[in-house]
Amino acid sequence: MSLESTINEAAIEQNLEQFLLVLSVSLSVATLSRIFAWFRQIPYTLLLVIVGLGLAFVDVRLVNLSPELILEIFLPPLLFEAAWNIRWRDLKRDLVPVSLFAIIGVVISVVGIAFSISQLTSLPLTTALLVGASLSATDPVSVIALFRDLGADKRLKTLMEGESLFNDGVAVVAFSLLVGLPLGTEEFAVSTSVARFFAFVGIGIGVGCLVGFGISFLTQRFDLPLVEQSLTLVSAYGTYLIVEELGGSGVIGVVTVGLVLGNFGSRIGMNPRTRLIVSEFWDFLAFFVNSIVFLLIGDQINFDNLGQNLDLIAVAIGAVLLTRAIAIYGLGAISNRLAKSNISWQKQTVLWWGGLRGSVSIAIALSVPVVLDGRQDIIDTVFGVVLFTLLAQGLTTKFLLNKLNLIGDQPLRQEYSEVLARRVALNRVKNYLLQAINSDEIDAEFGRYQITLVEGQLRGIKDNLEQLLKKHPKLQQVDLEQVQETMLNIEADTYAEFIRSGRLNENLSPLMQEALIEADEKVLE
Repeated sequence: MSLESTINEAAIEQNLEQFLLVLSVSLSVATLSRIFAWFRQIPYTLLLVIVGLGLAFVDVRLVNLSPELILEIFLPPLLFEAAWNIRWRDLKRDLVPVSLFAIIGVVISVVGIAFSISQLTSLPLTTALLVGASLSATDPVSVIALFRDLGADKRLKTLMEGESLFNDGVAVVAFSLLVGLPLGTEEFAVSTSVARFFAFVGIGIGVGCLVGFGISFLTQRFDLPLVEQSLTLVSAYGTYLIVEELGGSGVIGVVTVGLVLGNFGSRIGMNPRTRLIVSEFWDFLAFFVNSIVFLLIGDQINFDNLGQNLDLIAVAIGAVLLTRAIAIYGLGAISNRLAKSNISWQKQTVLWWGGLRGSVSIAIALSVPVVLDGRQDIIDTVFGVVLFTLLAQGLTTKFLLNKLNLIGDQPLRQEYSEVLARRVALNRVKNYLLQAINSDEIDAEFGRYQITLVEGQLRGIKDNLEQLLKKHPKLQQVDLEQVQETMLNIEADTYAEFIRSGRLNENLSPLMQEALIEADEKVLE
């Protein structure tokens, strides 16, 4: 065996050992956070950051983060999972505020942070612009997880997640447009920058739609859950690589393909069982990737470097909070006035404070060219701000939600919805047993015995529902919402069935949704 092959094998073995160590630590922490009650008070992603900080404090370095590792390995599955799970009809309702926050908000953030840093520190404006671009990408994974645990307002989750999905791509594009300024390789021109921006975004949306709709129609031809699951994975990574190769925004491409497959492809090309399998797969993959990336963020902190740049970090934190406030409250007011968005000041406050920075900001900072003077200052500043937002803001968001009364009766509504779901599921089981007995698929005596067991469970559920409604009459609204949701799903599934059978060439726009909106408007008049 040659010396070169021996060295290569040793390097592979070492990398594998490092990966298994990271995986073991991260998944152990994530698991413990679900077992012990005290740990459940902290989102598991923040707990991973804290453990990573502990490892960094004793100088245990697991793996060196790189922009390629984050942007090409970690980011596509996280973006795809979020886009897959967000409902288009929810996003469409708030498309105006989401677009304002994700585009104009990024511009406000970049300019405001850069101006503050250049005026209050020794960092030149061109370099400060890169700090602004790095810190304009929000990463509210921890806050979204907290929303789910607490049963917070669904619209708040849509606003925050929708903004994050798009502003990540806009922030990466902004960095690409600005990175040549401090190096002296480019000059800033508004017309050129706008043209390049639309080219970046346009290529991403175009390729994302092409891949998304192509796979959607392809999966109509067969019903193979594992193959369809694999195609979604290939589409996430493949779209990112293709768009980047063509000079577009890979982030925008992945978000687009995720939205198309999650809202169109999963309807026309996948049966309900396959949709469930694919959704569970992406839930696991997002949990898996988050468990690694947040541990590594904490583990990468260099306390000596942070200590030397405390003044720069303090200015950046103040600028981030101030520009975020200007963007959310200012653009929120514009959206409320022009689009009648009706986003309350309480929700705007949570959007402001919950705008955490994370893996995308770190990836952008790490991708600053090595030859640039001040590169280490940029990295240290971004790491310091990310650490502040994750710990200070992330750990206090629950307190803020309680103080602003944005949790309200959501936990109770969730409990009631779970009981309703059990009733629906058991009624379907009962109907199956009745059909199986009538068609002689199962022994009649055995079937009647099973039906008796199911009916006993249904009586218990009925009593539980009556008690909940007696104590909380407003819960009847949950029944109405679920009926409307079922109506919309039946309509969408029917169109998908016609498309799969070849009786329709394209998906029809939903009539029920418009009818329900009109009915709500008449009630309010």
